[in-house]
Amino acid sequence: MLRLFGRKRAITRIGLVPPVAQPGRAGLALVLIVRNEARHIGEWARFHAAAGVSRFIVYDNGCTDGTLEALEAAVPGMAVVIPWDQKLLAGTAEIHNQVLAYAHATRNFGGAFRWMSYLDVDEFLVPKRANSLTEALAHLEGCRNISLPWHMFGRNGHGEAPEGGVVANYTRRNPDPMSAAKGLRNFKMIVDPCHVTAIRVHTIWTGGSDATCNDRGEQFSAAGREAAAFYSADHIQLNHYYTRSDAELRAKIARGPNLTTPDADHLRRVMRKVAHIEAGEIEDRSAPEFLARSGR
Repeated sequence: MLRLFGRKRAITRIGLVPPVAQPGRAGLALVLIVRNEARHIGEWARFHAAAGVSRFIVYDNGCTDGTLEALEAAVPGMAVVIPWDQKLLAGTAEIHNQVLAYAHATRNFGGAFRWMSYLDVDEFLVPKRANSLTEALAHLEGCRNISLPWHMFGRNGHGEAPEGGVVANYTRRNPDPMSAAKGLRNFKMIVDPCHVTAIRVHTIWTGGSDATCNDRGEQFSAAGREAAAFYSADHIQLNHYYTRSDAELRAKIARGPNLTTPDADHLRRVMRKVAHIEAGEIEDRSAPEFLARSGR
């Protein structure tokens, strides 16, 4: 059952009745909405399979480039694929397609899993010390909702997409995940899906509350997580490879946003964010270090 909230132009929050927990539910499921990411989806899926993800719930937003075939080849039998090529309106308001997919996944698949997270193919959940994400989450059993701040990676000097994948080739990021620079500070969540009552892309309500924990288990409100004191990446780091190479950045701009937005506005926002990401970059090898530690 869904309940819709929104403004006149766009509906970006969807409420739902949580799924019922199934007996023996366990593991972490990742939800992904994807369109034409054949080059990168295999690496993304293999990385998260190595990190202990149980299931990939993938919403096909009109892929035409072999993305789904690459996904199946990378993680045979681990992905559920749902066709999701649509634009829906409630009156004149566009329903955010990504949020709608997240709500659908939670309600229809969430009861089977202890944890669920909602990512894009340029976002990687990196265990910092543990050998798997479920091991990294073990001390957070008392939390229903965990917010992880973006660690924003730039072009790393690449004009064209390099061979060898994202993790090996992109190791420079903005130094401050809690930066106040426009577009840098945001979060994705890992949640107990059986308590989810409303979803936006970057905020999830559990049990009717926006209370959320950092990865140390310290609880804040959704507004409170904006403060520097919230920051932690002690156990799990969320790497956001926002631009990749310059060529891929141009393709990202050409694809457009998830909601219908004038082209000039989209270009301005993207380029502003890129400039902020690449200001004062630092080296960060957390993702390749995890793969080396796991023997991948």
